[in-house]
Amino acid sequence: MTSSLWTDRLPCPAKVLACAVAVIAVAWWVADLPVGVDSAVYRSGARAVLRGEPLYERLAATPDWSPDLPFAYPPFAALLFLPAAGLPTQLVWGLFGVLTALALGLVVRLTGPRPGVWWLLPLTAVLEPVWRTVGLGQVNVLLMALVVVDVLALRGSRWSGVLIGVAAAVKLTPLVFVGHLLLTGRRADALRAVGAFAAAGLAGFALLPGDSWRFWGSAVLGANDALSNGWWGNQSLHGLAHRLAGVPATPLLLLAVPVCGLVAALLVRTLHGRADHLGALLVTAFCGLLVSPISWTHHWVWVVPLCCLAARRGAPLVAVATAVLFSGGVLALAPRGRELSWTPLESSAGNAYVLAALAALAVTALRAAWRAPRRGPRVAPGRRRG
Repeated sequence: MTSSLWTDRLPCPAKVLACAVAVIAVAWWVADLPVGVDSAVYRSGARAVLRGEPLYERLAATPDWSPDLPFAYPPFAALLFLPAAGLPTQLVWGLFGVLTALALGLVVRLTGPRPGVWWLLPLTAVLEPVWRTVGLGQVNVLLMALVVVDVLALRGSRWSGVLIGVAAAVKLTPLVFVGHLLLTGRRADALRAVGAFAAAGLAGFALLPGDSWRFWGSAVLGANDALSNGWWGNQSLHGLAHRLAGVPATPLLLLAVPVCGLVAALLVRTLHGRADHLGALLVTAFCGLLVSPISWTHHWVWVVPLCCLAARRGAPLVAVATAVLFSGGVLALAPRGRELSWTPLESSAGNAYVLAALAALAVTALRAAWRAPRRGPRVAPGRRRG
């Protein structure tokens, strides 16, 4: 990645998507139609801060049409969402949608092939994690873009690590990329990431002390029933184990999580050593999705740079097949509401994201082992063994 990427224009499809989302947002606002369940929560959290209301209790500003969802992010996130407090709910959704479209363009520009990048952005619209992120008004793509820029574009910069720290201060899951920086020998960047994360946390304590104590003391684990959620939408090893065994914690889970982490760590080191920086980043990202207690389907936006990597390596059919698998159609084959009694075939469909990621990690590990250089006795240049 070179600095010239910063001067390149975003792909035209990203701008078209951003304009389309903006038009829809204005139309929905004029018609007073509901849209953006999660962006409505962000707005409600920001309004709670302005009104001096508790952030981790029922949000009074939640629209009547929206589910009564909690604010599940650190207090620093609510501070960042303050500009949304004065906007109508539909326009808040539009704001996040526009930023998401532009962030998608940036991610595709940084990770996709050049030229020929134009067809990848329309392909990403098929991905269920992407269209669900846009529909909900989520921040997943924005956080992914911060990490991609930090790891790939800012490598060697004195600012490298800061964006990862900021992303983790908004949503804790990007903390896994601090480990990625350490595994790839970027210790100073990892320290900057931790410093940025800590600074954001201290800002939260300084401005919202009560909410900060509440979040770090209890709400961080209580949100979304994070330790025992077997719903189909939780595409993580925890969710898989719960659906298979009927209970949250199983010996299978206790074994799978550390093994997944160890294999991923070895792969990251190997791929980084081969200068495959994007491949190493994707291993960390998908490992994080697998081992996290909660990985909703819309968290799996990392399939976007995965499709880009396949296209960049001259495998467009793999990119298309990946898009089909992550389009949401496979998950829809599994009946909802009876996850604990799925048949083996239904379980294969209902755990598609987890199984696909595990298979990809296994194939990558086998390929890395196959390509490992065989060490033999060194022979001086120009001399033969007798």
